[in-house]
Amino acid sequence: MKILVTGSTGHLGEAMVRTLRASGHAVVSLDIAPSPFTDVVASIVDRPKVRDAMQGVSAVLHAASLHKPHMVTHSRQDFVDVNVTGTLVLLEEAASAGVKTFVYTSTTSTFGRALSPPPGAPAAWITEDVAPVSKNIYGATKTAAEELCSTFHEPDAMHCLVLRTSRFFPEEDDRKPIRDGYADENVKANEYLYRRVEIQDCVDAHVCALERAPGLGFGRYIVSATTPFTQDDLAELGTDAPAVLRRRFPGYEEEYNRRGWRMFPTLDRVYVNERARRDLGWAPRHDFSHVLERLRAGEGVVSPLAREVGSKGYHDRDFVARKYP
Repeated sequence: MKILVTGSTGHLGEAMVRTLRASGHAVVSLDIAPSPFTDVVASIVDRPKVRDAMQGVSAVLHAASLHKPHMVTHSRQDFVDVNVTGTLVLLEEAASAGVKTFVYTSTTSTFGRALSPPPGAPAAWITEDVAPVSKNIYGATKTAAEELCSTFHEPDAMHCLVLRTSRFFPEEDDRKPIRDGYADENVKANEYLYRRVEIQDCVDAHVCALERAPGLGFGRYIVSATTPFTQDDLAELGTDAPAVLRRRFPGYEEEYNRRGWRMFPTLDRVYVNERARRDLGWAPRHDFSHVLERLRAGEGVVSPLAREVGSKGYHDRDFVARKYP
């Protein structure tokens, strides 16, 4: 199978190219920025370049995107051009080339304002059935691109799956109070409870989507680490998350105290990956239990693949007085 990967210079794109090539797949990779993992240096809105890259391709993994941190450097029109028009170009050229499978990397940011209950309210239980309420241009354009994918699904032609991924980037948190109040590794360990996915698991979900797409046709799936929580925990998570953790993981505080770490006082949402595990046959390996095991063994919280890909950043400079580092 020949696979086109877009966004191959980015975190997930590079990780997918590395994994697919190591598995023996033929890969053509495209990104606007050059890298050792990018074959075609071009924008996804460059239709002739996209058309050429699509020749002989059986499946597309579309990870190219402007991301939330780009809101400080790019206009709303830029987001529409890349995230919406770029996706449309890829879909049209894929359909013209007879591509059978199209997997779109979306984001849990599409849920927007649905992710933030009022202070003191129960945490939100986020499944694919929650209706998105756009919060910014990033979420709005990713949602629009998802809808484009749904219109290109044809049972006897192209199968389109949308993977709404949670956080997998290694960069610092975009919230200054969190950056100032917690060690970075502490933040990421906490997030595996409710809003983070290890990049290796994220790649695995995309590979599973390639395999299962013909039998699914079209679908949206949350790709996040498996949470240990149930809906019975939501009320207390919204007021006293450490109390819930003490019940679920009685020994976690000892390891956290040894490192000078803290659990967040409250959690506002919980991403539920049950549908992705069931429909895609996806078996994520990295969750909070796994994190604790690695910490107790004196290891870090990231996978070997995450270390290989490393930190790329989103900007070529710091924004001292702005939201994003």
